[in-house]
Amino acid sequence: MELTLLNDAGQAAGKVQANDVVFNRDYNEPLIHQVVVAYQANARSGNRAQKDRSEVNKSTKKPWRQKGTGRARVGRASSPLWRGGGKVFPNSPEENFSHKLNKKMYRAGVRSILSQLAREGRLAVVEKFEVEAPKTKLVAEKLKQMGMASVLLVTDNVDESLYLAARNLQSIAVVEPEAADPLSLVYFDKVLLTRAALARFEEMFA
Repeated sequence: MELTLLNDAGQAAGKVQANDVVFNRDYNEPLIHQVVVAYQANARSGNRAQKDRSEVNKSTKKPWRQKGTGRARVGRASSPLWRGGGKVFPNSPEENFSHKLNKKMYRAGVRSILSQLAREGRLAVVEKFEVEAPKTKLVAEKLKQMGMASVLLVTDNVDESLYLAARNLQSIAVVEPEAADPLSLVYFDKVLLTRAALARFEEMFA
């Protein structure tokens, strides 16, 4: 599989040979969906909570007598049938949202994502990506010159200057190959790899 090599102006400067095992796999949409959903589910903190009828702050006194009023019988105001009452099946902070995903499935899903990005022309390679100073303006101008508005930049080593320069740009993320998650690969319009990052991907997923 050949990937496009870009120069600093965003123009094609040649081709880079990439491993077919990683960048030339069939598109498996159900697997990609499962990998992305599992990643999002495993990132949930599970901190939502609701109260059942024993936990709501309501009086335990019977609202009215059992018979003779013409109204339906009721035991207490904390009933789930009443407004302000407790929930029948409340959400718990201990609720587990995690999805089990085998390592083999995860690796196959990432390979399928990378291969589809390469086929769609959304994945490109650069020799290196550096900035002279930790200034957001430098990164924004450089990517604008390359014609990229929404981009995931994967570099082998995220130095402090590049991290500080890019952290305020919402449409740009800078990560190392180990931190390139399936959701980010799918979310951004473009994925830009350095040569060293490309080699790391091949080492990780080949």
